[in-house]
Amino acid sequence: MTTPAPAPVPAPSAPAEKWNVLSIVGFVLSIVGFNIVAIVLGFIGLSQVKKTGERGRGLALAAVIIGFASIVIGIILFIALFAFAASNPNISTY
Repeated sequence: MTTPAPAPVPAPSAPAEKWNVLSIVGFVLSIVGFNIVAIVLGFIGLSQVKKTGERGRGLALAAVIIGFASIVIGIILFIALFAFAASNPNISTY
């Protein structure tokens, strides 16, 4: 009679890499609309990721890029709205 094979022993897993919290928070804030705070946190997150080797460099870059892009788009929309309002003096407010 044969003996049953022993159950396979799971190999020990490597510790999970740590994520940089400021990069995550900066990314979320850039999506929500707190752009200046997101840019600052993104730059701090980039610096920390460079020093510590944590994960989150892409999120920090995305926070900086989205933050700057939304500020630029907001300025362009403000100028366009102001130009439209200035070019139509017949628009009255009630």
